[in-house]
Amino acid sequence: MTTLHQEHTEHGTHRHGPGCGHSAVPHGDHTDYAHDGHLHREHEGHWDECEPAGHAPHQGHEHVHHDECGHAQVRHGDHVDYLHDGHRHAEHGDHWDDH
Repeated sequence: MTTLHQEHTEHGTHRHGPGCGHSAVPHGDHTDYAHDGHLHREHEGHWDECEPAGHAPHQGHEHVHHDECGHAQVRHGDHVDYLHDGHRHAEHGDHWDDH
């Protein structure tokens, strides 16, 4: 799964970081911040949308996420991602996808 490089030009002057008020989401070698339904990452002096390209089902994901499952929820576009084992999982049909 690759990640598209799409600069978030409307980001404004807000600087994400510890204590900024937005959910921090570990993502591979960096941290994304959930803001206004998007996930942003700092990249070479600007902020990028951090969205996966393609479809990546999470194989062997037995746990069913819901409002009271104990995993952090992050609003992401038109759905909710759940933070679990260093991944963001989103329900997709009858399975869960890695985001």
